[in-house]
Formats: sequence, structure tokens, C-alpha cells
Amino acid sequence: MNALKFLGLFACALISRLSFGAEVNVAVAANFTGPMEKIASAFGRESGHKATIAYGTVGKFYSQIKNGAPFEVLISSDAETPARLEAEGLASPGSRFPYAIGKLVLWSAKPGVVDEKGEVLKRGAFGHLALANPKMAVYGAAAVEAMNKLGVASALEPKFVLGESITQAYQFTASGNADLGFVALSQIYQDGRFAPGSHWLIPAELYPQLRQEAVLLAKGKDNEAAVALLAFLKSDAARQIIRAYGYEL
Repeated sequence: MNALKFLGLFACALISRLSFGAEVNVAVAANFTGPMEKIASAFGRESGHKATIAYGTVGKFYSQIKNGAPFEVLISSDAETPARLEAEGLASPGSRFPYAIGKLVLWSAKPGVVDEKGEVLKRGAFGHLALANPKMAVYGAAAVEAMNKLGVASALEPKFVLGESITQAYQFTASGNADLGFVALSQIYQDGRFAPGSHWLIPAELYPQLRQEAVLLAKGKDNEAAVALLAFLKSDAARQIIRAYGYEL
């Protein structure tokens, strides 16, 4: 191979690397699926990096990270898990920060099922109630807390249909397999519009604040794409997307 051809191939490889940037493996709480899809796309356009994303419950992600899963960033549905990972040496010290405050909604895909005050829960005149598994999903635990405060949890428990995540709880409800369900506001709201059906925005005093934090995991501390993604999550562009899905900041 002559020197000129070699230099040409080297230049092409360098341009290709610069064009595609680095890649980051991200674990993202299921409630944040909608905004994260848009954020990842905008991040890719602006930085040239690629975010490879897995969605699921924070409980499951915690176990996977403990067992060596190759995640480099965690975008959590709570603040406790990032803090725990940091304390255990599995996250970069001082890197975690709040990016959103989530909201819980009782929703039915059918109009007229859920009333404005949530009295439907006290009447119990329905077949199935979907929620995420409270042992693994923060939004599921919040739903149980809300029902306990309303004094209806014990009576409604036989009607529970548990999803592995808030995504599955939403799917049960959207398909009609559950008459109504506890879902994240972000799943049924975007740009000032609610999805068809009926809903009740659960009063904030009925469940613990859903303060959601992101953190740089130990495996990502030397990855420029991981660091850049967390910086982008703090940007005005990302915050605008987050607000559009009904989150508080």
C-alpha cells in the first residue's frame, strides 16, 4: 500500500470517528421513555455521540448494575437509588443531580370512568386496576401509598393487575385489559394535551415526591459521551422537552 493511499484511509477512519462520536449505554426509568427518546435524538444531533438506551424499573437496574451490567449512566425515577449506588462506589461521586419531579395519574382509556376527585376508587365499581409492581417500581410504590392514604388499598388489592414497570401498567390500561390504572403523567400528557379517556391527577400530598435524579455510573466516568449526555440533560433544550411531558423541574 503506497503512502498516499494509506493516508487517505487513515483520514477516512478519522472522519468516520469524528462523525459518529462515542457511544454511551444508558439505563432509563420507564416513566421517562417519551422525553428520553426526544432528548437522545437531540443529543445525537448536537454532539455526534450515540445513546444506547434500556428502559425499565429502577429496582431491576440497581440489581443489574450491582452484578456488572455495562450501564454508564442511570436516569432514575428516584433519588435514593443514585445515592445508594454512589455510596457503594458504583457511581461517580458528586455526579448525581435532580432532572425532574414526576407526577402520578389515575387514568382510564375510556371517557367517564375516572372522575375529577377519584371517587371511582372508593366506589370500586370496576374489574381491574393496573399499577407497576410496587416492590420494583417507584411509581407503583407511590400508587400504593396514595391508596393507603385514601383508605382503599385493602379493598382494591384483589383487583390489582401488576405490571413489571409503569410502561406495562400503561399498556394494560391503554388496551382495556384493566379498566383504569395508575400511570405517569408523562405517559398521557404532552404539549398541553391529555390522551383520550378520563383521568385524575393524584394530589401531591397523597404520595412521596417523585424526585428523579440522574447519575454518572463508575463504568462511564472515562466516557466522553456519558459525561456529555448528563451535561445535555441540564440544558435548556432538554428541560423544555421535560416540561412538555408534564414534569416539574
